[in-house]
Amino acid sequence: MPVTIQDLKYVYSPNTPFAQAALSGVSLGIADGEFLGIIGHTGSGKSTLVLHLNGLIKLTGGSIVVDGIDLSKKYDYKKLRSTVGMVFQFPEYQLFDETVEKDVGFGPRNLGLSKEEIADRVRTAIEYVGLDFAEVKDRSPFELSGGQKRRAALAGVLAMRPKILVLDEPTAGLDPKGKSDILRLVKGLHKEGATVIMISHNMDEISEHCQRIAVMNKGALECVLPPSELFDGRERLRALSLDIPVAAEIAASLRARGVTVPPGIHKRAELVDYILKWKGAG
Repeated sequence: MPVTIQDLKYVYSPNTPFAQAALSGVSLGIADGEFLGIIGHTGSGKSTLVLHLNGLIKLTGGSIVVDGIDLSKKYDYKKLRSTVGMVFQFPEYQLFDETVEKDVGFGPRNLGLSKEEIADRVRTAIEYVGLDFAEVKDRSPFELSGGQKRRAALAGVLAMRPKILVLDEPTAGLDPKGKSDILRLVKGLHKEGATVIMISHNMDEISEHCQRIAVMNKGALECVLPPSELFDGRERLRALSLDIPVAAEIAASLRARGVTVPPGIHKRAELVDYILKWKGAG
């Protein structure tokens, strides 16, 4: 299991009048190659949780083991950061270097790789995210369009070749095509074997892509369930001020009108298939 979290606790501004508990006894295991979603209202502890995974927040209570690296002991930061790739909300704000090529190569250069290995990783990552290497390599990242910036920032993380990819609201601020493109890239990485952990407020995205969903509430882990089970519990989610996917909402409305929609439907394709069969049977 690449990530094992046991009794994780964290307090911001401890021992001050401003102390605030952000995490309280979170325990969670994430399997190799899993696509895990994390949801919860603002301030529930989602980002604080994932920032622990590559050492951006120092472990102060509990234990975390990431791909065999015990964060409660002295560990190699470079190894951890190359194992866990972190894509923040609005990752284009992570861009900073003179050219796209230099920006994407920043991480690999800090790993002490050879020039040949760095060049290969940079080209491969830029092309993987759908950018033309020859066209963008010498351009300033700040000259790119919004969607291109998001791709370039993602390429900088992929150039590290992480086993575990953590994404915090990866589609925030993008138009529908941009969202679709980024999610297609992430899904492709998952199919190739990456463990993906994605925070999102968009329940349709979470529903479509995640195998399990962890629900955070006031710094605690409320539950971890497959989407088919989680999104059948509308009342529970609404009590936490969370929405459910459009397909699950429509399925629930049809059931309320006497249509025998089977439980567990939460994806659009599933709902469309059922409706077409139902109409055909009628």
